[in-house]
Amino acid sequence: MSEQQRQIYQTDGDRYEALISREDYLGNIPRALDEIVNVEGLDVLDLGAGTGRLAVMLAPRAKSMRAFDASEEMLRVCRQKLEAGGLSNWKVEVADHRQLPIANNSADLAVSGWSVSYLAVWNPDSWRAELEKWLGEMKRVLRRGSYIVLFESLGTGNESPIELEHLKDFYPWLGEVRFQNKWIRTDYKFESIEEAEELSRFFFGDELGDKVRENNWVILPECTGVWWRKI
Repeated sequence: MSEQQRQIYQTDGDRYEALISREDYLGNIPRALDEIVNVEGLDVLDLGAGTGRLAVMLAPRAKSMRAFDASEEMLRVCRQKLEAGGLSNWKVEVADHRQLPIANNSADLAVSGWSVSYLAVWNPDSWRAELEKWLGEMKRVLRRGSYIVLFESLGTGNESPIELEHLKDFYPWLGEVRFQNKWIRTDYKFESIEEAEELSRFFFGDELGDKVRENNWVILPECTGVWWRKI
């Protein structure tokens, strides 16, 4: 399944954005973040920014926003959205989570949605070392007292949280390195059952597409974990 998603990240930014624009229609993500840290006036990093969901949300409140992703296709859409916002305090560039093109101690907050876990998923033999490299890079680029805030899946098509099999190493590792956590609902609201089925099938696969159709889900339930830690 992750290989299908990996291909989408490289080639299909517009359809991915169509899906993501329907997510969290109740606005629980910004509320959850505000409960952890006040974003106003901070130098913010968005890791695995994708098409810019978090970057666009936070840039108007931040002193600066630097958005990174491994996929130029995702960042193409992210740039378009930030440009449409009329702000000039942002920069978007291709970069790996473990090697960011920024100076030591130059940011106040790192956020990442549905991305850092891929270091574990795509590196099954060296996942722990890759995650430790990432955490070391966070300690390098963030100022003392800064927060890391991660959003990761606890089940799409689920009304209460479940631990996903492909993240079975990732969840306990976050606890080992002293991240706190809570969970929120980030339900999608689609314009029609046809759109719900088509976009769910496109990204999540046929099993969820079938479930959407069977349940007539114009509102698709989703649970998301929020993990945070101060550096």
